[in-house]
Amino acid sequence: MKKIICILSVFVWWSAVAQKAVIFPEPAEMTVTGGFFTFDARCAFSLAPDNGAMREATEVFAERVRKSTGLDIPVAAKGNIECVLSDRIADDEGYEMTVTSRKIRIAAKSPAGVFYALQSVRQLLPPQIEADSVVAGADWRVSCVRIADAPRFAYRGAMFDVCRNFFDKEFILEYLDILALHKINKFHWHLTDDQGWRIEIAKYPKLVQKGAFRDRTMLTQTVVLPRVWDNTPVGGYFTREDVREVVEYARKRNIEVIPEIEMPGHALAALSAYPDLSCTGGPFEVDGRWGVFNDIFCPKEKTFAFLQDILSEVADMFPSKYIHIGGDEAPKVRWKRCHHCQELMRREGIADEAALQAYFTNRMESFLRNIGKTAIGWDEILDGDINRNAVVMSWRGYKGGIAAAKRGHDVIMCPNKFLYFDYYQFDDDRGPLEKRHRIPLEKVYTFEPVPSELTESEGRHIIGVQANMWTEYVRTPEYARYLLFPRLTAYAEMAWGTNGDYARFTERLEIFKKRYDALNINYAN
Repeated sequence: MKKIICILSVFVWWSAVAQKAVIFPEPAEMTVTGGFFTFDARCAFSLAPDNGAMREATEVFAERVRKSTGLDIPVAAKGNIECVLSDRIADDEGYEMTVTSRKIRIAAKSPAGVFYALQSVRQLLPPQIEADSVVAGADWRVSCVRIADAPRFAYRGAMFDVCRNFFDKEFILEYLDILALHKINKFHWHLTDDQGWRIEIAKYPKLVQKGAFRDRTMLTQTVVLPRVWDNTPVGGYFTREDVREVVEYARKRNIEVIPEIEMPGHALAALSAYPDLSCTGGPFEVDGRWGVFNDIFCPKEKTFAFLQDILSEVADMFPSKYIHIGGDEAPKVRWKRCHHCQELMRREGIADEAALQAYFTNRMESFLRNIGKTAIGWDEILDGDINRNAVVMSWRGYKGGIAAAKRGHDVIMCPNKFLYFDYYQFDDDRGPLEKRHRIPLEKVYTFEPVPSELTESEGRHIIGVQANMWTEYVRTPEYARYLLFPRLTAYAEMAWGTNGDYARFTERLEIFKKRYDALNINYAN
């Protein structure tokens, strides 16, 4: 009797939840019309046009349904899940969806819109849909709704750093699944830094043979003495085949993977393998400390040839429109004392070392442009006269984004005091980052990416936003998930542009946490 009562309670609970139709990001327009559509053996897709791109847009959803329900949803001439491309939909990622008791009808501008509509259907289904084996006795119904939806920003990114601590391919694939569920469409993959070089480059094998491994890791902040070390070796990298798998997995989820190859700073892992590309000649080691280091790439012709070779291989592995070239936290101490650098400045009429970094950045930006790529750099690249084609990622607050937009650069907003998810969430959090900022959930949710200081035309240069996860003090997937959630969900709704009443958001989030549980996500509660 108790078991029957428990099952009935779950049924009643989910029926009430389904009537609320909780979707993240919340659609721009949604009306719950009453009643339910049931997924059963009669379900089939009808695609117009029926081509490879449309079939791909349905495959991730169909596979999710197959795993948890055992149902196979085929493509048929007259299926009851209709997916149609329509020029009537204005936004490339927009969609309209009507769910009745008999049919789900999706109209979208592109297959991306179809994919997002099906992610909304996935969230209308009970949390058991996230299971990787068949769940018996679940109620596979979705609320009847009408939805018209499109994102505010074309660029909705999430960055993950695998350099400070290494996170393997399986974690990255899991992360991509979560991004897709939240309709986040850019994955910024931070692949090189002082503490590790994480991508195989065929022409320069020592980058991973030597640069992907370090002997120890600092457990405290750089400024804290005495320093505490973990003397366990740390290492790992992604092969070219790993990269191809990740890129293809992401592509099927409408996610563009944007690699970051740091230059001219944060280069110790590379210099440990190829010290002659520095100003001093080394020797160097892959560092286990955190912070900013004086040894950076020297702007020699052999350095430019080296980096161009690397970027050529990276461009071949990543079909992304963008390649991130870093540009942040590059001290000029070595350049000031380097005979080659000073002679280069004299010969080229370069006024100072800040202008020398602009010269460095512009050479790499021009090279990328010539091979069909767009360079992204952190907002420090604005310290010199940078080619307008470069996209600026504003991390040190609003100022960089404002300056870049006024100078005609496209901008991605990711200010650290709002969107750095390695920062703590609560006032009572304790640990190695104790003196750093807290970013509570509400601050993420209510962030406004377009500064009021910009005119309407300047504001159009804000092409999107990004949440960043640095991993100096994030050593395990479990802790990464704890820091990411539920802030990533709040961020996704803000990036989509439908963030509204925060109190209502938290009410909806309580329901969504059942999905976290089903996904085995260790979230901050």
